[in-house]
Amino acid sequence: MATPALVLRARTPVAVLVRSARSSAPPPSVERLRLAVAALFVLDGAVFGSWAARVPDVAQQVGAGHSTLGIALLCLSVGALACMQVTGALCARLGAGLVSAVAAVLVCVAVVLPGLAASVPALCAALLVFGAATGMVNVAANALGVSVEARVGRPLLSGLHAGFSFGGLAGALLGGLASAVAGVAVHLVAVACVGLLLTAWAAPALVGADAAADVRRVAGAAPERRRPTAALVVLGVIAGCTAYGEGALTDWGALLLRTDLSATPLLAAGAYAGFSLAMACGRLAGNRLVLALGERRLLIGGALLAAVGVTAAVTTASLPVALAGFVLVGLGLANVFPLAIARAGVLGGARGIALATTVGYTGLLGGPPAIGLLAEHLGLSVAIGTVALLALVAAGLVPTLVGDAVRLPGAPPVLTSAATGVGARLQPVVSGFGHGTGVYVRDLGLLLGGTAPGR
Repeated sequence: MATPALVLRARTPVAVLVRSARSSAPPPSVERLRLAVAALFVLDGAVFGSWAARVPDVAQQVGAGHSTLGIALLCLSVGALACMQVTGALCARLGAGLVSAVAAVLVCVAVVLPGLAASVPALCAALLVFGAATGMVNVAANALGVSVEARVGRPLLSGLHAGFSFGGLAGALLGGLASAVAGVAVHLVAVACVGLLLTAWAAPALVGADAAADVRRVAGAAPERRRPTAALVVLGVIAGCTAYGEGALTDWGALLLRTDLSATPLLAAGAYAGFSLAMACGRLAGNRLVLALGERRLLIGGALLAAVGVTAAVTTASLPVALAGFVLVGLGLANVFPLAIARAGVLGGARGIALATTVGYTGLLGGPPAIGLLAEHLGLSVAIGTVALLALVAAGLVPTLVGDAVRLPGAPPVLTSAATGVGARLQPVVSGFGHGTGVYVRDLGLLLGGTAPGR
């Protein structure tokens, strides 16, 4: 029998509207749903790639230097990360399909705002909204992708992320062409219109996916075991270190080639296009590469290849060598993020994916503003060179994952004891910030001590 709280929740206007939307959108076929989710990833990539290609033009439009542009991009990151936390709760309550459809509409509308900005404060406000919409669609799309994987019964997430990369490729190429013939605002309005048409086609299947999930939930499911939080956090950090590189090249790669190597706007946009194409092709081959090399070798080798590519791109005076470096980075980073998120799903289910994704996207969204701040003092090439450093960190973290445990051989016993003691003292203090914060503090000692929670 339902509890009074559940009955009350079921009768709220929001719940009524959600049930109405689901009843009007019957569960789609597996193939229809797979195509709709793939379209969502392509849309997300195309919108982000379109924005990336016009970053130099937007910066010139508002008169922003490196550090000022970095601050504006920080607003994008803040909006995205703040909205990610809310989106997880919305997906749990309303369904990932419905939230994905709404997020797709919002990101199409929000991408227009930076093109309308005429000052740095206006750009900051526009990027705050655009970032919130981006964070919402990223979390919802990944949650829905994992749900589709479970329904299909085979790995799909790498292929879906390939759709994001192909969308970024198309957005960057068209953005480069548009930079020569159209203003930023006109270009981004056109992107929004095409995106809304694609969303209108995909939305019925996305919303219908929640109805299918409701049927499976009523039929019953195995209880989700306790999450090995330490391992999930490390997986998120691995994803975040490599996503840092993706975000850096997305927002700063074209500017690097235009300012340091005197590339034309079209050729500079083509560098990101080559990066996205290489990443997409690597992700399409991801399942075969895992079978041939193994997950661990692919993760470590990909991170090392990305480090080599970045180093070549930022230390050369040759434009062809820099372009080749961008391609190597795309190939290297291609499967690191999807594999880390997929492993998080194996270890912690949907909640594990949410945790690792949030940590991972911190790198993607926090990288661009960090690059801007570093570029102001050290130069853009040195700032982008930090991508190689974090790729090496990711490669070094992979061997610490043993099953669902995190083992750091060589951690001094004194450090382990101190971390455990500090965690025990801090946990009651931070408990007021929410259960999740207490869990992270508790896991500080576990991360260093080599034992994952729930073992």
